[in-house]
Amino acid sequence: MGQRFTGEARVQLAADLKSAYESRESIRSLAAEHGWSYGFVHDLLREAGTQLRPRGGSTRGSRSGT
Repeated sequence: MGQRFTGEARVQLAADLKSAYESRESIRSLAAEHGWSYGFVHDLLREAGTQLRPRGGSTRGSRSGT
């Protein structure tokens, strides 16, 4: 904690997080796994050009009664 990631180390970290996120890991689980904040992980994913999933989890299927 408190470590700064700059330059190539930051680029590599962002790429690693992007790969994990695209393998269906959540931002919250990545943050918890590494001891970082949600915002830090979110920022790195955005820097890496990651297409972020919409909020709210799975939306497969229809809701009954709506």
